[in-house]
Amino acid sequence: MFTTRPTLQGSFGMVSSTHWLASATAMAVLEDDGNAFDAAVAAAFVLHVVEPHLNGPAGEVPIILAPAGRNPRVLCGQGPAPDGATIDHYRGLGLELVPGTGPLAAAVPGAFDAWLLLLRDHGTKRLAEVLSYAIGYAERGHPAVERIGQTVAEVQGLFETEWTSSAAVYLSDGRPPAPGALLRNPALARTWRRVIADAEAASSDRDAQIEAARQVWRTGFIAEALAAAAAQPTMDTSGERHTGTLGLEDLANFQATYEDPATYDWNGWTIAKAGLWSQGPVFLQQLALLSELPEYGTPEYYHVLIEGSKLAMADREAWYGDSATVTLEQLLSPEYSEQRRKLIAERSSEELRPGSPDGLTPRLSSYAQSNSAGAVPVPLGAGEPTVASNGGTRGDTCHLDVVDRWGNMIAATPSGGWLQSNPVVPELGFPLGTRLQMSWLEPELPNSLAPGCRPRTTLTPSLALRDGEAVMAFGTPGGDQQDQWNLHFFLAVALGEPVRGSLDLQGAIDAPNWHQESFPGSFYPRVMSPGVTVVESRIGIEAIAELERRGHRITVGGPWSEGRLCAVARDPETGVLAAGANPRGMQGYAAGR
Repeated sequence: MFTTRPTLQGSFGMVSSTHWLASATAMAVLEDDGNAFDAAVAAAFVLHVVEPHLNGPAGEVPIILAPAGRNPRVLCGQGPAPDGATIDHYRGLGLELVPGTGPLAAAVPGAFDAWLLLLRDHGTKRLAEVLSYAIGYAERGHPAVERIGQTVAEVQGLFETEWTSSAAVYLSDGRPPAPGALLRNPALARTWRRVIADAEAASSDRDAQIEAARQVWRTGFIAEALAAAAAQPTMDTSGERHTGTLGLEDLANFQATYEDPATYDWNGWTIAKAGLWSQGPVFLQQLALLSELPEYGTPEYYHVLIEGSKLAMADREAWYGDSATVTLEQLLSPEYSEQRRKLIAERSSEELRPGSPDGLTPRLSSYAQSNSAGAVPVPLGAGEPTVASNGGTRGDTCHLDVVDRWGNMIAATPSGGWLQSNPVVPELGFPLGTRLQMSWLEPELPNSLAPGCRPRTTLTPSLALRDGEAVMAFGTPGGDQQDQWNLHFFLAVALGEPVRGSLDLQGAIDAPNWHQESFPGSFYPRVMSPGVTVVESRIGIEAIAELERRGHRITVGGPWSEGRLCAVARDPETGVLAAGANPRGMQGYAAGR
């Protein structure tokens, strides 16, 4: 199969991420005798600097890790709603949806604590070592990728009139960063230097320093600055200025946590995902519908996957969230999967059809029940991330995967706290996030806004095992599209021929991809487009015509518009490592040897 790049192979270490500087950073840490977890932490903090339009320190991250010889674990860096974030409070402000920007949309930040907990428990490097790369790029600058300037241009008016602290960082002489221009963030570099100084002053012990840094975030100068920022009246997507609900107690009480992954066995593979607080089980439910698969790449193949995705996403709307009343066992049971599988017909469905596991009655938001509320035409190239002039973001993020020579493996999807989410906190160099926009302002739903509950996230890294051993880590940016793109990638790997004895990661990444939009989007304003499926033009004229004949409302995007996948792999028998990265967008890269 022709691919844009080779699937990399080696035996020392492999990295794949959505930005070449993050991949290079992770590889540098591996070369310096760090392990996969050290490398991932260093790369993550670099992603905050070089992809500020896609993630930041006050965002969130779900992580799936598989230490060599041990079972995989999920590390949850998704913070909950603050204590003051009640439905009554938001409704009292005249809101029907949580705004897509501003402090009202800010959950408790979770990314920083999760990365430091990972470093403490599974890494070997000191805090100063892993932060040195991000500090260097923030101080000396990094060449801005095209999308940073495009994003800043979209929100330039907002920055100039309302979010002036953001203009100070991202507008130079009144202009967005040009592609390749050096972009610096000295305030962020100072923040990390101060955290390191406070941590080193607290102790000379490595673990104690990491704990001291976590405490600085929760109760020190960072917490004070974030709480003060949340209390500032800020223009948001509602067109009004609001203060947030995040306070010092919320920051002090949060700590990232470990949990067992959600898993499903399929044709000799075991897929591990985050639980029902994420959209991860959507991937597993789609697999559970595939008892038989049509020939790969045929119109029938795409039809079955698209219709299965509609059913899984409908269940996400009815059953997923921190207040879920069903279990994964119910949603993945053979009996329930068989009931759902029978709904896949010859023709495309435009209905949102959640199921009734064990006879339970599904409950949908009013937006979902309308089946068309918020529906808008899907533009060409809809797989690309979109940003409105008020900062509202359709959803995109970052991803990184690492495997090392000892067999440690990790997949992580950091997001939130991006430059268009909230004004930059001047003394810190980064903004608050907006993940609360994914919670509904309606009571008694599994994803209703409630203090202490995590908003259901779209972020969904993946780990694949065979015979109990981790063999592949993968994931993609893309909001609601993530577990549609992830599934298509995985099946291309699982059904494809090996390359030089390894999984064909690059071929699966490069394969033409798609996504469907027959469900309420997770991002403000929660758009739904019943029956719409967006495909890359490379899928072919005949396939497009056949899908349209079956009733799909096809939007043809650009030839390289769908998917942002990264992946690494390890063969347990030979120890051969492999990696591939997304060519779309011209910035994802794999590295290794």
